[in-house]
This record gives sequence, C-alpha cells and structure tokens, in this order.
Amino acid sequence: METNVEQAGAMVSAGLAAAEIDPTSLAGGTSAHASAPGPPCANCGQPVGGRYCQSCGQAAHLHRSLLHLLEELIHNVLHFDAKGWRTLPLLAGRPGALTRRYIDGQRMRYVSPLALFLFSSFLMFFVVSLVLEHAPSLAISPADREAAHADLARDLADAQRQVERATAALAEARRAGHDEADAQEELSSAQTDQRVAEAALKLTDAAITRNATAAPPGAPVAAEAAPITRGLEQLSDVKIDTGHPAIDEPLHRALHNPQLFLYRLENTAYKFLFMLIPISLPFLWLMFVGRPGVAVYDHAVFSLYSLSFMSLLIVSCALLARAGWASGAVWMLFFVPPLHMFLQLRGTYGLGIFAALWRTLALLVVAGTAFLLFLLFAILVSVR
Repeated sequence: METNVEQAGAMVSAGLAAAEIDPTSLAGGTSAHASAPGPPCANCGQPVGGRYCQSCGQAAHLHRSLLHLLEELIHNVLHFDAKGWRTLPLLAGRPGALTRRYIDGQRMRYVSPLALFLFSSFLMFFVVSLVLEHAPSLAISPADREAAHADLARDLADAQRQVERATAALAEARRAGHDEADAQEELSSAQTDQRVAEAALKLTDAAITRNATAAPPGAPVAAEAAPITRGLEQLSDVKIDTGHPAIDEPLHRALHNPQLFLYRLENTAYKFLFMLIPISLPFLWLMFVGRPGVAVYDHAVFSLYSLSFMSLLIVSCALLARAGWASGAVWMLFFVPPLHMFLQLRGTYGLGIFAALWRTLALLVVAGTAFLLFLLFAILVSVR
C-alpha cells in the first residue's frame, strides 16, 4: 500500500513538472510561422507549414545529436533566467504585485507559480539535505555534560517513583476489588515515561563516553560531527507499547533503522509537497468568503508563490547557517515570513492595513496547521 501511495505521489509530481516544462504536450500550440502545408509532423501526423507544427507546436526539423541536447539545456536555462530576473525580485520585494499581475493575465513575462514551486521545492530539499549531511559539531564542556547527566538522572528517578506509586495503587485496587482500569492506565503511562527517561539517559551517557574516549587529554570534548541519523541510532533500544500492534510495529521498524526512515520521510515529503496547496485552499477560502471578485484560482496562485518564496527562504537560511551565521538565519525565519505574508495579502487582494494584518495572523495559524497535517501524513506513509 505504501509503495502505491509513493508511486502516486511521484507520478503526480512528474506530471506537474512535465506540464510546466513542455506545456505543448498537454495543449495545442500555434506558430506564427505557418505557411503552406508541408510534410506530416512526426509527433501528431498533421501537415507542417512552417518551422513548427500548427497542431501540437513541435519543431518541424528534429535534431538527433548529443550537441543538440546541450543546446536545449542552455536554451531552457536562459529562458528561465529571462523570466526569473523579472519574477524573483518581485517575489521577494513585491509579492502582492507579482501575484496580482499573474492573476490578471500578465503571464508571459513571469515564471508560472507552479514551475517556480517545483523548482524551489527541489532546490530546498537538495540544499537542506546537503547542509544537514555536513552539519558542524557542537562543543560540550565537562560541566555541561555533568549537568545534563544529573538532570536526566533526576527525571529517571522521578519516573521510577511514579511507577512504584502506580504499582502500589493497582495492587490496592485489586485487593479492594475496585475497578482496575484507571490504575492500570496510570501504571502504563508511568512505565512509558520511565522507558523514555531511561533511553534519554542511555543516549546521553553513550555520547559522553564516546566523545571522552576520542578526545585528546586536556582538550574540550565535542559532539561527533555526524548526520542526525547517527544520533537516532541510539534510540533503537526504546520499547514502544501503545497497545496497538498496527502502530507499534512501524514505529519499532523506524527506530531500529532510522537512516531508512529519514530517507523515506524525505522522499515522501518531496513527492507530496504539492499537497500543501489543497490543504491550504479551504482555509484561504474561508478568510475571503463573501468577498466579490475573489476566486479559488486566486488562492491557488497566492499559495504557490508564497510556498515558493518560503522554500527559497529556507534555502538562504540553510546556507547562512552553514556559513556560520546561524543566529541571523533564525531571525530571518522568525520575522521574514509574517512580513512577506502581509505584503502579499495586501497587494494580491487589495486589502487595508487592518484587514491584511488580521488575515496575516490567521494565515500563520493556517500555515502551521497545514504543515502539521502534511508532516503527519508524510510520517504515516514513511513508517508503513
């Protein structure tokens, strides 16, 4: 089932990309160079009267050389750049004007929102994966290590005492002949907390021991410079018992092979990132219900351009963090999205300051809700 779902996501993404790269394959194109009928088109069989087929838009003369493949690549890149230099500055500085112009029909001068969304999402996943794979290590002082161990040890002791109290309460309920359901549920919850505390303490102690062994005498101990998956491997001994085998077994598999889980999660998120659009559209529609002249299509264009900017923002912040300016990247992620949403809402829908402000706050909640729903869906698909 999971394989079929992932294949469906891949097919939809590929179809969206194909429609943007070669729109003439989905809709008939016309050529301004039409003339007298000529030889049949190799693609659709209709007579060709010029350099391009009037029916499907394919070129009359077809090249069959490796050099022409390179020529097509350069042409497509330059074609994107020509529109990109007009689109990206507006997307960053005047997103409302860009969205409004595209909705109103000025589409030949700008990169379409779907094409920009596909490009920016691919770039985001590529850059973030690259940055995480080469994330720098963090120095940990001996005092910090001891404090972390002491805090986790106290948490474990508290969890053990809670288990003891819950066990005694369950035994008392059994002796008195009372209902054991509440006492049993409290004991199960306490045991889960204890297992989590034990796993956290074990993970911390293992990291401290490994780093202390590898560090030279007198040198500060640093955490191992490794991908996130190497730290997650320490969680393989965590016991999960929710009482539902359909939930426990996939989670056990994910914890025992975190590298595979994160790989599948990344691929699933990339394939189904377009689902953020249908998730967001009902919320946007509710914010403008009853407003004349606003269609669902307008919300779709708004969402695509907004998500494209957020993807490019994440790319920029990831590169800044990789260059050592992590604090600046955090501030950008905190302040830039609300400001961009405000400008895009006001310019796209012609709103006043107050109307754009309350919708910005609502849109932040919508974005968080949509992201959580999407993340939950991606996790469920990845652990199956």
